[in-house]
Amino acid sequence: MRTAFLTIAALLVWVVAEAHVRITPAESKANATETYSARVPTEGKVTTASVQLDVPDGVSIVSASAPYGATYEFKKDGNTIVAVVWTTDIKPGDSALLSFVARNPKAGDKIVWKVHQRYADGTSSEWTGPAGSRGPAPVTKLLSSEP
Repeated sequence: MRTAFLTIAALLVWVVAEAHVRITPAESKANATETYSARVPTEGKVTTASVQLDVPDGVSIVSASAPYGATYEFKKDGNTIVAVVWTTDIKPGDSALLSFVARNPKAGDKIVWKVHQRYADGTSSEWTGPAGSRGPAPVTKLLSSEP
């Protein structure tokens, strides 16, 4: 029984330690303009070639930047930015910080960021699911902008 418990505990620690895409800060105010950073690791054995961040409803992208050696582009629907796509080269075991400035929604309790990580071999990781899933979307908690 004790061995089974220790095995389960070790697996839980491994799952928690597994490095998925994270967006910081984890909290921001509604209707605020915030500078965000997406930490994107390459967890497997194939280099990350691009990362797409879908812009959630109510969020407006103000600007973006890319680390040295990477580029970015905006996907638009008319004049509205609907996604930011970074073309990059994140080797296995490495990670990159991809930054953007966004205007938060005027109301709500969270922002769910859907991220699509594409690899050099054509495969992908979809960070679009609920918390606790295999591919959880990063979430920013929204605090009231009221004093």
